[in-house]
Amino acid sequence: MLVVMQANATEEQIKRICDVVVELGYAPHPMPGPTRTAIGITGNRGPVIGTERLSLLPGVHELIRITAPYKLVSREFHEADTIVQVGSVPIGGSSIAVIAGPCTVEAREQVLQVAQAVHSAGAVILRGGAYKPRSSPYTFQGLGEEGLQLLRTAREMTGMPIVTEVMDTDTLPLVLEYADMLQIGARNMQNYTLLKAVGRTKCPVLLKRGFAATIKDLLLAAEYILDQGNDNVVLCERGIRTFDDSARFTLDLGAIPTIKQLSHLPVIVDPSHAMGHADGILPLARAAIAAGADGLIVEVHHDPPYALCDGEQALVPESFQQMMIQLERVAAAVDRSLLSPTNT
Repeated sequence: MLVVMQANATEEQIKRICDVVVELGYAPHPMPGPTRTAIGITGNRGPVIGTERLSLLPGVHELIRITAPYKLVSREFHEADTIVQVGSVPIGGSSIAVIAGPCTVEAREQVLQVAQAVHSAGAVILRGGAYKPRSSPYTFQGLGEEGLQLLRTAREMTGMPIVTEVMDTDTLPLVLEYADMLQIGARNMQNYTLLKAVGRTKCPVLLKRGFAATIKDLLLAAEYILDQGNDNVVLCERGIRTFDDSARFTLDLGAIPTIKQLSHLPVIVDPSHAMGHADGILPLARAAIAAGADGLIVEVHHDPPYALCDGEQALVPESFQQMMIQLERVAAAVDRSLLSPTNT
């Protein structure tokens, strides 16, 4: 349910609506807009009871029923695009944010070298895994807190905020000490305990679509986070499993405009995981920007053949720099621009 207030509604009238919503046993979510305030109502297990009382209160313009199973993330609930602030970097709006860095933090020299290279090429957020979920228990799982410390050093050196994956609620407090943005990986998209836990923080969250998740599944996963009070969520399309095996996954470009029609949350794309090999990253990155993505997250490694994780899908710094030049042209063609380290 959405309570749309009159354009001249007072703060006292808005507060009165919120108080009545609480009295009815629900949760109010005031959302000031450019011309009027709307108040979302959640917490109901069926139709909202007591709407007649709300409609009679001073300052109310109309009541709108939200038909989507996800409420807080829906465009019906929140018409304007959300811009998520990660440090000094905005994700969403007219500009495009590029996140880049190694799949996994392996060593001090590696992460600092890559961080400096992607920063010089125009990336505005540094990615890097300190904890890595791997299909095999015998592969490199990350450096843990040592990796987080190295990411912090890279942030101090470049000024870029960092996004890193959190795998479970046990390590969440530690990761929060270092991260500017929490990544929820594809394997954890429906880990509802973890989603609720990051929702209780105010830290921005990058939520990746699961291997076999529908768009509805992704939006409902985001709903768990917003329902706990954290509105700072960025959705990530990273490819889904299909019958085709020519790429690691099948990048669902159609998900970008579909999500943006259904939800106010920003959407970015991971062409590295979708393609699975470096040669195909640039075409997918160009296509993602043309399709309306608000950003990209790209793997870059200074020496991919010796990478401990996913080296085959990592760009070398020179290729990343060339990609950024081409993306500038694509962004301009769709009346957008790339964020740069100098304008964040």
